Amino acid sequence: MLKKTPLGQVLGLGSAKAGTEHWWHQRVTAIAGIPLVIFLVGYLLVHRGASRADIVASMHNPFVAILMGLTIANLVWHMRLGLQVVIEDYVHTDHTKYALLLLNTFFAVVMAVAGLYAILKMSIGL
Repeated sequence: MLKKTPLGQVLGLGSAKAGTEHWWHQRVTAIAGIPLVIFLVGYLLVHRGASRADIVASMHNPFVAILMGLTIANLVWHMRLGLQVVIEDYVHTDHTKYALLLLNTFFAVVMAVAGLYAILKMSIGL
């Protein structure tokens, strides 16, 4: 039996502290991504060849805009979590690792903000 740290016992996590939580977040975002990506693919197929005006008009539907926003947020968060694991596992120089982790987070935030802004702009005309 593996021994947990006192903090791990209180939080219900393993001895690596945030490792279990990180793993759990990856799985939750992966599962949540299944219906969201199905929606996205369906949306793209239905609107294949549509004009920009048609796309903007479809984004006025709150259901579509909310699902698109959730899709972007979920996919970006899942991407960030996955890249974090790759960086932590395969980059062994501390300075490089921390710089890449910071860049990963910065990139994810920029992508999420840009995607959500585009959806808001199309849906409510910000």
